[in-house]
Amino acid sequence: MVQDRTLTCRDCSQPFAFTASEQEFYAQKGFTNEPGRCPDCRARRKTEHSSSGTGRSWSSGGSYERGPRQMYAATCSQCGKKTEVPFEPTPGKPVYCADCYQAVSPRRSFGSRR
Repeated sequence: MVQDRTLTCRDCSQPFAFTASEQEFYAQKGFTNEPGRCPDCRARRKTEHSSSGTGRSWSSGGSYERGPRQMYAATCSQCGKKTEVPFEPTPGKPVYCADCYQAVSPRRSFGSRR
């Protein structure tokens, strides 16, 4: 039977509880290391990380969300239409608008996985 344990935070050196339910959650997720930071220091670290210019932030849903993407103006190599792409076009390499990309892509649709 799993019991609550008291750990010491590596950042603030304060003791914090690693509860039985948290330990079960860690085991269920396959995590082998116990937490090294207390909940307050973990939250502060996540906040600092998200404001450090990585372009991503931690959402309340438990996943990373992207910030606004840098878009680049381009001309579609197939139809000649003006478009925007999320990467800087490289001279000599084709760039496609969304419609032409879908037509030439082996996947045939955005978001499909094989």
